[in-house]
Amino acid sequence: MSEWLVERGIGETRAALIDNDEIIEARIQLEGVIGAGSVVPARLVDIGINGRNAIALAQGGIEYLLPQGAAGVTQGATLNIEVTREAIPGAEPWKRPLAKTTPAQPKDAPALAGRELPFAGSADTLGKSGWNDLLEGASSGIVGFAGGELHISPTPAMTLIDVDGYLPPDQLVVLGAFAAARSIRRLDIGGSIGIDLPTCRSKAARQQAAAALDSMLPQPFERTSVNGFGFVQIVRPRLRPSLVELAQDRAPFEARALLRRAAFEPPGPKLLIAPPAVIAVLEKRNDWLGALARQIGGAVELRPDPTLPMSGGYATSL
Repeated sequence: MSEWLVERGIGETRAALIDNDEIIEARIQLEGVIGAGSVVPARLVDIGINGRNAIALAQGGIEYLLPQGAAGVTQGATLNIEVTREAIPGAEPWKRPLAKTTPAQPKDAPALAGRELPFAGSADTLGKSGWNDLLEGASSGIVGFAGGELHISPTPAMTLIDVDGYLPPDQLVVLGAFAAARSIRRLDIGGSIGIDLPTCRSKAARQQAAAALDSMLPQPFERTSVNGFGFVQIVRPRLRPSLVELAQDRAPFEARALLRRAAFEPPGPKLLIAPPAVIAVLEKRNDWLGALARQIGGAVELRPDPTLPMSGGYATSL
């Protein structure tokens, strides 16, 4: 039986849908981010052009793009806006989060819901279900499956998933589609998604690949057919960055992952050893280090090691 589990960690809250000790879906909600569904007060600073693409300034200096404009609101006036998409990290940091006008009163976004896990504890429930491997796939963009592997690349236009393998095309196109759909769910990938499957002349195999996508992905989504070159496009709702997009902000992503691993180590003072970029993030976050110190019941020290890969940080007892 599947169940959502929620772990409120340091710098982020994690949620995973678990079925038979396997992660089916996962989400990460960063600390301090105004989530989709929040209603916040703002001031209209630009009415846009032809009634579209207005800009509202909210508390904290965050600018929101209102694609549908703000009809009836004059520039400089205050209004309430509902966040429809959080800011997306990556190649275009100038892109604003999205919102729309609303008559509703200010409120927070719905919290991630599920059975609350202790953080940390004697048992790493998410870790036993493959959480660390999931993060590695998000940061590397490489996900293996029986007969091949996926290469996942976020771009400004869409998330691209390239399917490679050694199986005959008729088999690889079906297994690759299944693996791609599985990773889309696990890595919380939304928006426009392009899957480059092997070129396959068999119409029956292409139809089986399409059926694999339909069976794995929950509604709502839209897709094209799998064409003769093996390409299929999927469009899903996009309320927040995927785990792959969060991993584009690599040093903070790996810093939070290291804090999580350290929290599940045996209690006592810890030395965190990690690449310089990760250590630099932690040095600026005394609140994160303080939270870890309270969690493990001991002091936390840092040591940079430039020989480590970005995801290779670890904790050792002092």
